Formats: sequence, C-alpha cells, structure tokens
Amino acid sequence: MPPRDRGGHRELKMRVNELAKKVGVTPDTVRYYTRIGLLTPTKNIENGYKNYASTDQKRLGFILKARHLGFAVSEIEEIINLSNKGTSPCCRAREIIHKHIDETAQKIDELSRLRACMQKASDTWETMPDSVPDGDSVCDLIEMWDEVELRQSA
Repeated sequence: MPPRDRGGHRELKMRVNELAKKVGVTPDTVRYYTRIGLLTPTKNIENGYKNYASTDQKRLGFILKARHLGFAVSEIEEIINLSNKGTSPCCRAREIIHKHIDETAQKIDELSRLRACMQKASDTWETMPDSVPDGDSVCDLIEMWDEVELRQSA
C-alpha cells in the first residue's frame, strides 16, 4: 500500500524532473532549494534517488510566490521555521514586506536621480567634441564631467 500524507491521502512521489515540470521551474531550482534545506525529500533506499512528495510541491510553490514578492531566501527560511514551530509567521511577513517597500522606494529615488544625471550628461555630451586619448586620459567626457557639471550649476 502506498504511503499516505498527514491528511490520509495517497502520497505522490516525484523525482526532481517531475517536480520541476509540475511547478514550472528548472531541475536546478529544485536541487538548489533541496541543497539549502527548504525542500526535504525522502531518499529511495533502493536507488538513492530523492523522492519529492506533494508537500514538497506545495512548499516549492510557496517559495516561488515569496520570491516573486521580493522575499530573500533567508527571509523565506525564517518564515518557514516560524511556521514549523507552530508560530504564525504572518506578522513577520508583514514586517518584511513593509521593509522591502521602504527599501524599494529608496532605490527608485536613487535610480531617478541617477537617470536624471545620466540624461544631463548625455545631453551635454552631444555638443562636446570627441577627444583622442593622449596617454593620460581615457575619455574626456567622463573625466571632465565634474567640471562641466559645476559650470552648468553656476
């Protein structure tokens, strides 16, 4: 008789490739999450292959959703550990997502400033002549940027 899961349902046994195909990831992705301990397959004593159960499929789905939301692997591990201890990880998940929202807003601001600086350089460089390296310089456009920017600000 095939093994049964906690709910009394017949347990599905899948190999790496089968699980990867069912979830829509590469076998290397399954192996990675197995190697770091987020997936815990059983080992077939007869052939040494790892067998993944439906619980592993659900866990992998959870991991992929969390990654899609921007959670780091270490944060996913923390959430899973809280859950395994019988503690609701939802409060921690909220804290993490709020932190990520703030960090993302800061990155967007930084990138907006960088884009504006790049656009200013691009616009300015359109009217500047190309120079030939003289052994002391690589590219005058970049090397003179601080001076050009200061003149434009004045």
